[in-house]
Amino acid sequence: MTNTSKALLIGAALVAAPATGWAHHSFSAEFDVNKPVNLRGTLTKMEWVNPHGWVHIDVRQPDGTVVNWAIEAGAPNGLLRRGLRKTDFPPGIELLVSGFQAKNGRPTANGRSVKLPDGRDFFLGSSGTGAPKDGADREER
Repeated sequence: MTNTSKALLIGAALVAAPATGWAHHSFSAEFDVNKPVNLRGTLTKMEWVNPHGWVHIDVRQPDGTVVNWAIEAGAPNGLLRRGLRKTDFPPGIELLVSGFQAKNGRPTANGRSVKLPDGRDFFLGSSGTGAPKDGADREER
């Protein structure tokens, strides 16, 4: 391989690499601003994964049935910078979560805020995704 070929290959790789970081869905692609939800439920699982964390809670319906909701959160690094830790999410605690339901009507939501049993309230979502500006994200102010 010639030096010119190597340089072109490296250049192409450098140009393509950042593009994958921008290949991310917007809020409006999956979630409906007209379907706000306020959920009270028991934490079944917290997934600290990239590019989004996920909070799973069992929510008791008025008829007594239980529905497991999956709530999309921000990236683990963002959650940590806001003061949240993995230890804040032991299974079995009750959480209050606000957000917006998925367009497909499934029990999936984009989380905006989470209130822990000790009263702490945190912005749960991802900044800059096109979610409604509702004051939950301090970066909006």
